[in-house]
Amino acid sequence: MTSPTADPTTDALDPVRSELLRAAHADADALLAHAEREAAARLDQARAEARAILEDARRHGEADGADAARYRLVRARREARSRTLAARREPYEQLCREAAERVRELRRADGYVALRERLEQRARVLLGPGAEVTEHADGGVVAQVPGRRVDLSLTALADRALNSMGAEVRSLWEP
Repeated sequence: MTSPTADPTTDALDPVRSELLRAAHADADALLAHAEREAAARLDQARAEARAILEDARRHGEADGADAARYRLVRARREARSRTLAARREPYEQLCREAAERVRELRRADGYVALRERLEQRARVLLGPGAEVTEHADGGVVAQVPGRRVDLSLTALADRALNSMGAEVRSLWEP
């Protein structure tokens, strides 16, 4: 079995990936602290509401029957879960927006021209020398040949970096 050869274009993107990961971790840490406070407050509120609804359901359950009480309890749990998920989703979406904004700022960096050239070279490696390569409005490039398209825009690369972190990013908002 032979080992895969290093791709110089991919290697050239390592500093960008590293910086994106570092920035994402820093942003995630700050967002996580904020999210934990906000999630705790929302969870406390949701639990208090759930307790109030449960108590109300218990009172009504005695009068209306056990079925009505179970319905209210289920609804309260669903509402509490919905609020918990919303509290966790907001910081993740903010992280995605901030990552996209930061990578768009790379267009003003000194090394952007060289980065763009490396992305164009990578696109041609992926699609062939006849690929039509255009600069993306957010930075980076988009290339295409009939039937195939490669998006190497800076925002797409940032999205891929966050997605590749997968469970690592999601774990920032897990209890």
